[in-house]
Amino acid sequence: MSRSQVRRPTGRIGFGTDDTGCTILHVDMDAFYASASLRTRPELQGQPVIVGGGGGRSVVLSATYEARALGVHSAMPMSRARRVAPQAVIVEPDHRLYAQVSRNVMALFESITPMVEPLSLDEAFLDVSGALRRLGSPTAIAELIRARVHDEQQITCSVGVASTKFIAKLASTRVKPDGLLVVPAAKVIDFLHPLPVGALWGVGEKTEEQLTRLGLRTVGDIANTPQATLQRALGQAAGTHLHELSWGRDPRRVSPHEPDKSVGNEETFAHDIDDPEVIHAHLLRLSDQVAARLRAAGYVGRTVSIKVRFADFSTITRSRTLRSPTDVGKEVYDTARALYDALGLQRVRIRLVGVRMEGLADAVDAPQQLVLGDPDHGRRDAEVAIDGLRARYGSAAVRPARLVDPDRRGRNSP
Repeated sequence: MSRSQVRRPTGRIGFGTDDTGCTILHVDMDAFYASASLRTRPELQGQPVIVGGGGGRSVVLSATYEARALGVHSAMPMSRARRVAPQAVIVEPDHRLYAQVSRNVMALFESITPMVEPLSLDEAFLDVSGALRRLGSPTAIAELIRARVHDEQQITCSVGVASTKFIAKLASTRVKPDGLLVVPAAKVIDFLHPLPVGALWGVGEKTEEQLTRLGLRTVGDIANTPQATLQRALGQAAGTHLHELSWGRDPRRVSPHEPDKSVGNEETFAHDIDDPEVIHAHLLRLSDQVAARLRAAGYVGRTVSIKVRFADFSTITRSRTLRSPTDVGKEVYDTARALYDALGLQRVRIRLVGVRMEGLADAVDAPQQLVLGDPDHGRRDAEVAIDGLRARYGSAAVRPARLVDPDRRGRNSP
């Protein structure tokens, strides 16, 4: 039986299932990078799996819920993750795959409603008010989305159904993984006030400490504190913001078709590197990866930026805006290398480098710069062909010539 034929229970005891007026959905993929990676590794289903680089100074990108139960979490140093879960299987990230799955999921959402606001590769807000007559109640639409994501992409998602974006996002978080929660408009306060203060947007570690010193531990505590008191303790803007959220007030509408603000890759080296030629090789590989992710997502970028972190952990960034947007790896690399060379670093020990493209636009709509004398088919055609080969034979099937034999440049080469 397919997932679409299974009716899942909705709601949670104490909140009910009345979804009248609850036309805002927050859909969040469960352990997205790990789940997508396991599509080609079905033998690892149900096992603790960690997605991240194999280097000792790499960090965890994602982990299955089995690995999370052992104490692994995103952004944890890989060396610590290995100690916490020595039995876990480590899988290298495949950003091209993640971009493709994300595009498929967002296209699925847009087949439901044009009012889709992506927040990242793996989550989005949907306003389904215009789809009710065609597809049924908000709950029925949420169940349809969950079934289609599972059937078509072989991953799971959690959905929050509410009358505002803020409550819908909280609801999806409360039922992960593979859940659906409706928060009826009349039950928002019952749902919201028992939650810890850290559930509110804008409450980070320092703000939570301030609230705890005031004796405020739940959202209900904040709601029942005079707004003037919150403003004196946190500042006028923050105090007002938290007071409004504590009563479930969120006037923001779903803003459709907002692309990613940037696409980037970075790498922490196994050993500090002081050879500019080796750094160039890493920049080349990162630029190639970033351009491939742009093409997979259907974007072009106009601003190239690099990040350089030194052995003492100090970090600098530099950027340059191109005359026309691009998704060609060679153009990204040429700019990234020029930015790095302009730093004038000579035998300075470097811990990390990164390449990022900003100022993104839809590749179909972006203006193209025509250069006199350019051939009809050039570098971009070659890179698109390489994308196809890598998709079929693996990410290492084709690579720039200077990256083929890293031993010729020493052990620190990519």
